[in-house]
Amino acid sequence: MFSHGVMPPLMFGGMICFMLAGFPVAFSLIAVGLFFGTLGVLTDHFHPSFLQALPLRFYGIISNDLLLAIPFFTFMGAILERCGLAEDLLEGTGKLFGKIPGGLAYAVIIVGAILGAITGTVAASVIAMGVISLPVMMRYGYDQKLATGVIAASGTITQLIPPSLVLIILAEQLGKPVGDMYLGAIGPSLLQVLIFLLYVFGLSIVRPHTMPPLPPEAIGEGGWPLIKQVMWGMIPSIVLIALVLGTLAMGLATPTEAGAMGAVGAIILAALHRRLSWKLVREGMANTMRLTSMVVFILIGATVFSLVFQGMDGSRWIEHLLSQLPGGRVGFLIFVNVFVFFIAFFLDFFEIAFIIIPLIVPVAIKLDINLIWLGVLLCVNMQTAFMHPPFGFALFYLRGIAPPSIRTSQIYWGAIPWLLMQLILVVIVIMWPESVTYWVSSGPTVDPSTIELNLPQMEPPGLDMEPPKF
Repeated sequence: MFSHGVMPPLMFGGMICFMLAGFPVAFSLIAVGLFFGTLGVLTDHFHPSFLQALPLRFYGIISNDLLLAIPFFTFMGAILERCGLAEDLLEGTGKLFGKIPGGLAYAVIIVGAILGAITGTVAASVIAMGVISLPVMMRYGYDQKLATGVIAASGTITQLIPPSLVLIILAEQLGKPVGDMYLGAIGPSLLQVLIFLLYVFGLSIVRPHTMPPLPPEAIGEGGWPLIKQVMWGMIPSIVLIALVLGTLAMGLATPTEAGAMGAVGAIILAALHRRLSWKLVREGMANTMRLTSMVVFILIGATVFSLVFQGMDGSRWIEHLLSQLPGGRVGFLIFVNVFVFFIAFFLDFFEIAFIIIPLIVPVAIKLDINLIWLGVLLCVNMQTAFMHPPFGFALFYLRGIAPPSIRTSQIYWGAIPWLLMQLILVVIVIMWPESVTYWVSSGPTVDPSTIELNLPQMEPPGLDMEPPKF
């Protein structure tokens, strides 16, 4: 009925159809996997013994220590999002830069990077900055497209800057240390912030009327109290970031242990701001439970799908499809990035990481591509998913909190320049791999052929064959 070569593309196409139909991703993956597994058994394309591995795979997911880092970092971000840290940072930084054209835009970008490093979620950053800074920008004459674009784009920096949850998932799927993924993402995240700042600077020269400076009465007297306000918001956050990332980079803590330290540090910061309460903790725990449950269910669904897909030689089909592309490594990178860019219109970054990444890793290894570089590159690419008009989640979040006077079309048009800047970063990372690999220590290398195992020869003990005497 079916030839062996047609089942993998049919299965992959079925998965895409379920996604486009809007069914929940986790259950769609399970349904497609079990349906094609049953069909494969009936048509002799799939051996049922593969399904016996499912319980062991499920147990491997829920017992994976690395995935424990996700609830810890999520809880850390939820606490810091709700403890008023964003308000302090944006208010102080906005006043600090408010005297120059584009001052509020600079403040949003800088605070977006800091919030990205301490909250780890795009929704938290976009909503917090939108609620606080968007009314102020509108009040003092900022262009609507510029204001909405800079807020949405700055929130997406969270996707790339450590300790991003996406980097944890990518490290787990690529089989690489999370610390190396974090180190590799430092260069591109700094480049992203720099590109955004340069754009605002250039626009402030060409079109200063779109981003006027704040009037003196909005800034206040300034002086020592204002600098103190900025430092009080930044220094504790920077200390927490350095503690979490430093212990990871130096190998003093695992990602799970670093996440636990970050969660404790978030509680301490909330207490220092005198905003720690049982309500705050309960809300943070509820948010953590929802996100962690979603990740685990998607991972279980992806496991069912990938097991059946691999059992039908789907990996060979993918490898043959991608390794035969013209241009070799360059052709592979172009195809994968274009594919991820467009599929991100419909799939979340978790879904892309769990479904697409395992399919392309064998081909990348065969082409001798550095997996840390590939992972960071795909993270940069998936960052653009939040800025896609009309499907970008950052645009949805911003639309939800923006006043009715700001039209949806203004938000979409405002996102396009920032989306183009994100794509420029994708090109930079492809053309300049050292922007990722420079920060990652290669460590000592060992040639397996030079390893010698010298085991001592041991004589077996003698056996007493005489029968026991009674």
